[in-house]
Amino acid sequence: MEFILQPWHLLLAAFAGWVNREQQAIIEYLRAENQVLKAAHGKSRIKLNDNQRRRLAVKGKALGRRILKEIGTAFSPDTILRWHRMLIARKWDYAYCRQAHGRPRIRKVVVDLILRIARENPTWGARRITGSLKNLGYSLEKTTVGNILREHGIDPAPERKRQMTWATFLKAHWEVLAAIDFTTIEVWTKGGLVTYYLLFAIELSTRRVHFAGCTTNPHEEWIKQVGRNLTDPDDGFLPGPNDLIMDRDTKFCASFRLMLKEAQVKPVRLPPQSPNLNAYIERFMRSLKEECLYQMIFFGEGSVRRAVRQFLEHYHRERNHQGLDNRLIEPSESLNRRMGNVRCRERLGGILKYYYRDAA
Repeated sequence: MEFILQPWHLLLAAFAGWVNREQQAIIEYLRAENQVLKAAHGKSRIKLNDNQRRRLAVKGKALGRRILKEIGTAFSPDTILRWHRMLIARKWDYAYCRQAHGRPRIRKVVVDLILRIARENPTWGARRITGSLKNLGYSLEKTTVGNILREHGIDPAPERKRQMTWATFLKAHWEVLAAIDFTTIEVWTKGGLVTYYLLFAIELSTRRVHFAGCTTNPHEEWIKQVGRNLTDPDDGFLPGPNDLIMDRDTKFCASFRLMLKEAQVKPVRLPPQSPNLNAYIERFMRSLKEECLYQMIFFGEGSVRRAVRQFLEHYHRERNHQGLDNRLIEPSESLNRRMGNVRCRERLGGILKYYYRDAA
């Protein structure tokens, strides 16, 4: 089945470069709007219902007093924080213990589940959440679910739809996202210290890393050959449709990008001076340098390649990754084995270590 690249993928690179500037402009506008409304309203008091106070209290507490003062809200920081203290007081007043009759209180585990579902699914309203709860064995009315959401300051579904985070956006698209980047290392040769360029590619969803090449001169023909290797339909690291994130390094030349397009791999060039937009491969580079390259002195290209090869074996099969819930990328069959002696596998003379149990 042919895969159609979506224009949304370009948003990752197109929006992130100026998102901070756009957000600042929005904040400045809202501050000005609040000042105009306060001046137009005069000294008369703005009346809010309980649900509106809850929403402002929850969001205001997350910002804190200093930021509330800076953005110039329609209500003073003390007022908003006082509403938050009132919410806390209501939680611990134990009024439900004094009720002799009436509907029983919803269990905390159910309330926490409702809040979790609402936060993880911004487009789901009370009716949709009620159906999901029914699948899990909890029978509630949608009115009850709506009341719980309002009590905890969670916006209605139409408002939450417009609040997608970058993390949610990435997770929705990163099955087709990959990244590529260079790093350098100084190597001793017969002619003295020589700079070697190391090229790596990474799959964002799995964190699998491929060592694409090593050279002292990454010229156009060399990078084009790397492109052929990466997009090879049988053995390539990027077979089929993908979006490949890269910076504006001149080594990623026009002919290299054209070759990627012909192989259904869309090059996504980041704005200038924006390493944070390629954070996954930048984080890998940091691990490679701190745990391997900076711990050794290299003599010749062969020693570099051996070290990188050993590190990638460790990185994929022996190193736990916080971004993957502290799991291994390629776990072995002996993982979680409770019986047998504890062994330590060492690589690169003990720089890299992995503890496991042998067969009982």
